[in-house]
Amino acid sequence: MFQKIGVVFKETLDFESQVVPNLEIVHEFCSEILIFGEELKIPKNKWDFSNNVDVFIQQVDLVLVFGGDGTILKAAKDFIIGNKPILGINMGNVGFLTDVSLDNLSKLLQEIFSGDFVIEERSLVQATIGDFEIFGLNEIVIHSGSYAQLMQYSLELDEKTVYELRADGLIISTSTGSTAYSLSAGGSIISPKLDVWSIIPILSHNLSSRPFVISSEQPLTVNLINGPKNEASISADGQKDISVPFGKSITINKKKDKLKLIHPKSYNFFEACREKLGWSIGTDKNKK
Repeated sequence: MFQKIGVVFKETLDFESQVVPNLEIVHEFCSEILIFGEELKIPKNKWDFSNNVDVFIQQVDLVLVFGGDGTILKAAKDFIIGNKPILGINMGNVGFLTDVSLDNLSKLLQEIFSGDFVIEERSLVQATIGDFEIFGLNEIVIHSGSYAQLMQYSLELDEKTVYELRADGLIISTSTGSTAYSLSAGGSIISPKLDVWSIIPILSHNLSSRPFVISSEQPLTVNLINGPKNEASISADGQKDISVPFGKSITINKKKDKLKLIHPKSYNFFEACREKLGWSIGTDKNKK
């Protein structure tokens, strides 16, 4: 089923002590392993390396990501074009996307390599400013570009005005991102089975301003009116801020490509919520 496995690991992990023992477990199920990154000069190295995204994604059938959700977000950006499934191995903290734990890695790999898994497709949100595009798995964030200072913007949905606000900024979150920054900003937790976006003003100077949910098929436009500086900022998945002059418009659409995530058949999104967010302590013993 999976002939060659690609491996991506969080850069801060120690390769010999934290990565190699897990590679040995993976090697029990698949003898061909390609690691993304510069080749490491270590004793008795038996692994193949590639730091070329195109070469890497063309050669592998499945990408294993060792790290946290941040590592998955980076992998999504790097490898989305290859349309290869990704399996997240949690070596971070929260881990909504990296749902396989090291404690049962061997057991779950046995299930997956026996074909006992599900593939879940996650949509990505894309922002376009002129000829420039960025995209994210979790969210697009537009903000004033200055700490604790408001910007003014208007929001259009299906080419019709929704509102004009003064706020620190705006979050456009996918259902995947509903457990990330959106959650911290007061957005609802949304099942990843729903292909929708949450629209969440950041610290709006308006008591009636509330988050709302729309279909990801609806085109959205954010018109930047003014702010404390000459430029606002936009980012995707908490990565590098990009400056956008006030007076410009940002178009938000669903990206054509989708991310394929592999889960064990036992995966349950709301069980992950209970574990990661501390919901209903004690219910696990009664779970079905």
